[in-house]
Amino acid sequence: MAKTRNLGEVLQEFKQQRVVIQQELQKVIVGQDEVIEQLFAAIFTRGHCLLEGVPGLAKTLMVSTLAKVLDMQFKRIQFTPDLMPSDITGTNVLEEDEHGKRNFRFVEGPVFTNILLADEINRTPPKTQASLLQAMQEHEVTVGRETYNLPDPFFVIATQNPIEQEGTYPLPEAQLDRFMFNIIIDYPSLEEEEQILSSTTRQEKVEVRKIFSARAIQNIQKLVQSVAVSEYVIKYVAKLVRATRPRDEHAPEWVKELINWGAGPRAGQNLINGGKAMAAMDGRFSVAIEDVRKIAIPVLRHRIGTNFQAQAEGMTNEDIINRLLDEIPQPEIKKFE
Repeated sequence: MAKTRNLGEVLQEFKQQRVVIQQELQKVIVGQDEVIEQLFAAIFTRGHCLLEGVPGLAKTLMVSTLAKVLDMQFKRIQFTPDLMPSDITGTNVLEEDEHGKRNFRFVEGPVFTNILLADEINRTPPKTQASLLQAMQEHEVTVGRETYNLPDPFFVIATQNPIEQEGTYPLPEAQLDRFMFNIIIDYPSLEEEEQILSSTTRQEKVEVRKIFSARAIQNIQKLVQSVAVSEYVIKYVAKLVRATRPRDEHAPEWVKELINWGAGPRAGQNLINGGKAMAAMDGRFSVAIEDVRKIAIPVLRHRIGTNFQAQAEGMTNEDIINRLLDEIPQPEIKKFE
């Protein structure tokens, strides 16, 4: 009779597997450990990511390599001003069979995949951007009168170029809110850049191993969901999210002066789910306050709208979130007498 493993053993095994995945990625991607960790957290909790970084920081390479290591289907769409919604979702085509009878047949678009890379998503008009909303939220696509389910698991990883805004269409807040994380990819350090120059200018082709499968990812998602969250963590998350809203009675006075609108309930859900992923990747049973604080910036930075006064004072969204993390008190855990 097979021995039933407890949750602790499963989490420790998952922790070791996560290290192996990161080692495989590091054969191709130099540095960017925090970025990779946040991508893992999103994938293990069914979240979507918005990556921002200047050209040439290996955003596309990072996502395609991640898909190879996780053994999931990967497709890339280059968003351009003339891209149409049907170029993403697919369309009905009229076909004639051998008897001369005509029928419509649905031809799937590139959205029917496990990992969809939406490259430079802000280069296409809002009509085309909006074609991803149903896919991201309900994991399905409606074309004509029919609704089609997307493969499971399904993730959207979109990229934006933060420096060139000529001819772009900024994502509306409703769509930004669909992204679990807004991840900023920065320049590599001197040592990392030297390593990149050394490894990429040789003719060697690096092969990565497949560590997981789509079915294994689904099992991990269930495992991550089973990580416990205490009432103290939930109270802290609620206070942190509500503190970003200028009309909330408990928001600090300076928030009311610097912020036009704050984060909605989806931010709190993402903080808790992201905390679960961080705890599971560390082999722990329950979410700690530090797990939430670790992902607060990528979860909240795109859900806060600063006003002119904040911009005049040079306050960025990251500055505001860091100040909130310093000021919002952590709940006191009752001690047993």
